[in-house]
Amino acid sequence: MKVLKFGGTSVGSAQRIKDVAALITRRSGNLVVLSAMSGTTNALVEIADYLYKKNIDGAKETLNNLQAKYAGVVNELLSTQASRQEANKGLADIFNFIRNLAGDIFTIFEEREIVAQGELMSTLLMYLYLKEQGVKVMFLPALDFMRTDKNGEADMTFIESKLRPIIEANPDIEVFLTQGFICRNAYGEIDNLQRGGSDLTASIIGAVLKAEEIEIWTDIDGMHNNDPRFVEGTEPVHELHFEEAAELAYFGAKILHPTCILPAKLNNIPVRLLNTMQPEAKGTVIYNSAPSHTIKAVAAKDNITAIKIKSGRMLLAYGFLRKVFEIFETYKTPIDMVVTSEVGVSVTIDNDRNLDRIVNDLKKFGTVTIEPQMAIICVVGDLEWHNRGFEAKALEALKEIPVRMISYGGSNYNISFLVKQDDKVAALNALSDHLFRQK
Repeated sequence: MKVLKFGGTSVGSAQRIKDVAALITRRSGNLVVLSAMSGTTNALVEIADYLYKKNIDGAKETLNNLQAKYAGVVNELLSTQASRQEANKGLADIFNFIRNLAGDIFTIFEEREIVAQGELMSTLLMYLYLKEQGVKVMFLPALDFMRTDKNGEADMTFIESKLRPIIEANPDIEVFLTQGFICRNAYGEIDNLQRGGSDLTASIIGAVLKAEEIEIWTDIDGMHNNDPRFVEGTEPVHELHFEEAAELAYFGAKILHPTCILPAKLNNIPVRLLNTMQPEAKGTVIYNSAPSHTIKAVAAKDNITAIKIKSGRMLLAYGFLRKVFEIFETYKTPIDMVVTSEVGVSVTIDNDRNLDRIVNDLKKFGTVTIEPQMAIICVVGDLEWHNRGFEAKALEALKEIPVRMISYGGSNYNISFLVKQDDKVAALNALSDHLFRQK
């Protein structure tokens, strides 16, 4: 069995739903995970925002517009009157459920219930279309089996106990269909796996079912060797190690959600990235034994803030670094890069929500300097230290770019450079010219 996940753009219209249906029925016995139709989750978040602000009219107007959009999709997608009636009734129930949440009390619990409806709507439409085409399809509500534990992590034992018996009891089913993103938490409340969580849903399901492969279908033909928004002539990387893909996802490659890597990696299940609009394209396969001795790709992460703590008196003192890092832990602010010298330590963060308080606490230990609007450029590949010259190639490419920090050796798969955000595009292009275009 394979697990196939389709993102919001892949099911973003009636025609694209038909295209996806054609893809998933080429071979039978697979489990399909769907995101919400593109634009739907944003609309639902907007509705929730109106309800937080007690603007019931704004929420209902946005909801009515969304319902009208889905009415058009139903008419274009489904051809029989019976299917259209079933779709309209199911959608009406969902939209009325949202309307009934517009009461005096609106909390995060109601917001999660609203945001969960997008995946329920997309899978309803796909289910009815597949039935109309004569496909043996089984609807598997994610809220019946996808659960997180008290730490917010996937409850793999529970998920497997609920899901595997259903799959094994129905060997004649051609397509098992479920929702990505949504789940229940340890208390039975409707929750979600955060933005991009449909990737994680697919990876979790693949892991518990010991799937042959997990396919992530989007609107781009695999993970590219640089950011095609800023660099011309980028190419898909056909093979990546899980660690390489995780680095690229974390540092800016938007095609893949960073958290989805781990369940597949631990269970040694390949992940293949494919393009719904170009299904014949080779895409990218990610696994635990990808080719080595090459630099694979470059990615960039924006909106980085560099923080330098200089203290000649304190730096070499026992416990100094621990005290510095405890401040970031106190404010739940992850650190991306760390470099140290005899008189100072510099770190980077991508969340400046608590920056003022962090700086105020850091000033107890030394002089603090802040440099906002920076970018991390991440070069990914087989970068073990004994592979001679790889780091030198990256450094040579950036000889005309001012580099604030360099992080090398913390991972065998990346070397990171901190540059001004204004220099990001120039840095990405310079790296492509030097690493991938020279023959």
